[in-house]
Amino acid sequence: MKTTSVRLRRSFYQRPTLEVALDLLGKVLVFKNEGETLGGRLVEVEAYIGEDDPACHAYRGRTPRNEIMYGKAGFLYVYFTYGNHYMLNIVTERVGFPAAVLLRGLEPLFGIETMMKRRGVRKATEAASGPGKIAKALGVTTKYKGLDLTGDVMYLVDDGEFSGEIWQSARIGITDGIEREWRFFVAGNPSVSKAGGQVAGTARRVTATNRSLHDRHA
Repeated sequence: MKTTSVRLRRSFYQRPTLEVALDLLGKVLVFKNEGETLGGRLVEVEAYIGEDDPACHAYRGRTPRNEIMYGKAGFLYVYFTYGNHYMLNIVTERVGFPAAVLLRGLEPLFGIETMMKRRGVRKATEAASGPGKIAKALGVTTKYKGLDLTGDVMYLVDDGEFSGEIWQSARIGITDGIEREWRFFVAGNPSVSKAGGQVAGTARRVTATNRSLHDRHA
């Protein structure tokens, strides 16, 4: 990683969720796990925002499970789903307002062999091309729920190396709130989740115009 790389501060995560989601693409996630550095570049994310978002875990209000979403931005929200998958989310916005960004696709850069071995795959592009795959490749479980992403165990950096076209689409794997195009991904990147192909026909490029609408979301 370049010596000019800059770690993301808490203020990065304290902004409107759609703005954070868009800006997370291309950033590099670094995870120090048992003496080894694992991680890679984020290439796909999804936003979940507030108690009026039917796909958000906070839709039915505050619970012990989603309590962290109501807390300070920049913390890791990990949950278990479908009986065998852990999902990594980054809490966003202000204290008291539940919102988070789900990490859906990661292009491996560090600890690639370990990540491939954990996933049982032969291609690096298959190691973390999906939300549950990211957690398994990194070795993250609910043990890490509440981890401060501005600390030294797991953090994100801007290495200035990102280039690519950002597209958006409906979120994947949900039945409610599908009209909200809050999934963002790097077009053509092989580490984008395979499920993304299901909505390829409805995806559209993020432009300066529709980006400004996202940035104004509160």
